[in-house]
Parts: sequence; structure tokens; C-alpha cells
Amino acid sequence: MRDVQTLADEYVAYAKKHLELEERNADYVKNRVLEILSSCEGETPDADEADMIYGALSLMPAQVNSRFQAQKNEDAKLATDWLYGYCVKNDYVKKAVLDKNPRFESEGLIVTINKAKPEFRDPKKAASGNAVAGGYPLCSICRENEGYGGRSKRTLRTVDLTMGGENWFWQYSPYGYFREHGIAVNCTHTPMHVDHTTFGKLMDFVDQFPHYFIGCNAPLPRIGGSVLAHDHYQGGGEILPMHKAGAAVTLSHPDYLHTTVEVVDWQGTVVRAVSKDRNEISALCEKIRAKWVSYCDPAIGIIPEDGDGVHNAISPTVVKTARGYEMSLILRSNITSERYPDGIFHAHPEYHFIKKESIGLIEAQGLFILPGRLESELAEIEALIEGGKLLPEAYEAFRLVYEEAGEIFRNNPAAGAHAAMQKELGRICNRILENTAVFKDRAKTVEFLTDLGCVK
Repeated sequence: MRDVQTLADEYVAYAKKHLELEERNADYVKNRVLEILSSCEGETPDADEADMIYGALSLMPAQVNSRFQAQKNEDAKLATDWLYGYCVKNDYVKKAVLDKNPRFESEGLIVTINKAKPEFRDPKKAASGNAVAGGYPLCSICRENEGYGGRSKRTLRTVDLTMGGENWFWQYSPYGYFREHGIAVNCTHTPMHVDHTTFGKLMDFVDQFPHYFIGCNAPLPRIGGSVLAHDHYQGGGEILPMHKAGAAVTLSHPDYLHTTVEVVDWQGTVVRAVSKDRNEISALCEKIRAKWVSYCDPAIGIIPEDGDGVHNAISPTVVKTARGYEMSLILRSNITSERYPDGIFHAHPEYHFIKKESIGLIEAQGLFILPGRLESELAEIEALIEGGKLLPEAYEAFRLVYEEAGEIFRNNPAAGAHAAMQKELGRICNRILENTAVFKDRAKTVEFLTDLGCVK
């Protein structure tokens, strides 16, 4: 191992160049780094020791917040650019790891293979908020995680937000699914919920950061996020495919003269309210939400509540455009059946070899996060297709993609089996979105809206 003094000097020089370490604090920080390095047993610091080092090199949370708020007052985009860049440079955001994740566009969707994190299949963990024994912090996204060594959060830095008159904070995700993926988190540890105040909070966010989108997972297991015990939203600097989708049907409502209502041309069931009038957007979206959470149609499997609890919920998501606020409401149901124990409106079993995890807010908007195991598994299938070999019994679960990607390949062998597989994954992800649609016929969505008083 190199001389610890030299190594500490290199870390301090990095912090001066990239992390805004002031000369007056350099000796103090160097001593903290030397203390950490003196306990390192290997040739180089391990992941936890590196987290300790970069935590010591980083600005204190109050300094980061002050720097961000001052920049935000001048230019909100420059402020988020600075904060995201800082979180990359202090190694909280693992961008080098994220950049290795395969990502491609296929059949109108964005498909990624997440090699950085294991598959998440336990809805009970979502309900608990990934709490740990001891109760501190209460869950994995509480603000008390800032600097907490027990979860390797020494480099986490958050900034203050106000939404709906409440204190929230913003942080970036260390393993984000899209560009500048972050979460807005309620400072109070309170369960996820969507009510009439949610729409105003989401619009407050895009008023402050019009270059970002923001949305809220449905607050129910199987159709929501991985942390349901703590109220939070997800957003960032990438406009996802659903927001780009046009209107299949356009309606209006006599009580909301400045608002357009659209049935979105999308595989899931999505209603979009468009207006420059915040009050109208909030009132109309609440009207739609209230109707949906009590909507019942057993003939198509929709039961709002039974002995297993509440089943209907919405995922609202908003962008700000030249048309005003575009608030999309994704209608969701998490009800199960004997045939579909993981959810009637979830990925059906024939697709579980590709995706069994919950279809949450991000995927419902057209960005699919597939498990890392698929990279090697699908490469094996591609080799079989290109070699004209039969599918071995060990890969029987992959027969669907073997046959369909094989047909695509045979129709265009020059493009290669890998391109055929990417096209096939896009097709399967589209089918999964269709599985999540509560109304398979758009006429039912129109009927739902006309029952609320909307007219074509």
C-alpha cells in the first residue's frame, strides 16, 4: 500500500478540485482521512472504508443545502446540475456502475438491465419500508440516513424542499434508473398516500424544477414502490415514453372549462388532465381519483375492497410543458386471484422469467428495469438462435423468447440475434403493460370519464 500520507494528500487534492474543500479545512479533513486509512487492512480501502473517506471529504449537509438553495434562486437547472454532479463526484451516485447497465429503446419503450441491484420480490419489505432492527433510522429513506454508516450513507447529501406548505427534501438515487433519478421525501415518516393534496405538491415541484418530471407510486403493495412506509415521490431529468404518448380520445368537462381531458394512447390505462389552471387540475384529478378508488366491476376483475384490503389506487405523474401542467393518472389495481396470485393486473406468469417484480411508477411510464441475471441468460439464448441449436431443457422457461426472437432473427439475420432479442424484449414489455391495464378496451376508459360528466 502506498504511503498513507501520500494517499491522504491525493484524497485531499481531489476534494479541493471536485468537492469544494476549502483550504482552511484541508488539514482537518486530511487528519480524518489518515485516521480511516490507518485502520485499512487491505492494499486499498474496501467499499465501506471508501464510503467513510468520501464522507469525510464531502461538504457538510448544511453547506450543500446552502450552496444548492443559493444556486436555485438564480437558476433551478444549474442547481440540480451542480447537486447531481457533486453526488457523482463524492461517490454517492454510482454513475460508473450505472453506465455499465445495458439500455436500449425497443418498440416505443426504454429497456434497461439492472446489474447493480438484486431482484426485489418481497412486497412485505415494501410495506415495512425496509426497516431494520433497532428502529434507527426508521426506514431506508428517512432523512436520518444522511451520514449514517450502518447503511453506508456517509456520502448522502439532501436539500430542502417545500411542497404543499410541508417540509420535504430531495436526494438522488445511488443506483438511479434514468437520468438524474431522484426522490422527494417527506421529512415526516408517514405512510405513502395519494389524496387531494398530492396533485398540488407535485405541481409545486415542477414549478420549482420545470426541467424535471415528478410522480407518485400507487400506495399499495404489488403496484407501488419498494418503500411504502414513507411518503415519497420519484422524478428526474428524463421525459419517459408515456409522457410523449399522444391522446387516443380527447374530452372536456363543463365544470373545468380551462382543462382538457385525454385518454392516453398507451398500453396501460392512463387519463391525462392538461391545463394551466392549478386549481382545475387538482379538483378534476381528485374527482377522477375518488371515482376510481371506489370503482367496482367484478365482470372484469375490479373489486375496490375486500377482506384482503383496498385494491384500487392511482399513480399520478406530472410534467410542465407549453400546454401547462400535464398530469397523468395511471389507474391501478393490485387485486389477486387463484389464477393470478401475484396480481390480475400484474405481469402474467408467462412473462415472470423476464419480469416478476412489481410494475411501479417508472415502468408504468415505459422504462422497464429488468433483472441483471438476464444479461447472461439471454446471451445464451442468442447464441443458440444464431447457431441454429435446439433449446436445452435447462432453458425451457425461456421458450417464448427463444421462439419469437428466433423468428425475428430468421426474418432479418443480417441484424443479428442480439438485435432480435432487444426487439423481442420490447414486445414482451409492451405485453406486460397491457396486463397492467385495468380497462382493456379504451371505450371503457371513455365510459368511466363520461360517467364523471366529461364529454367528447
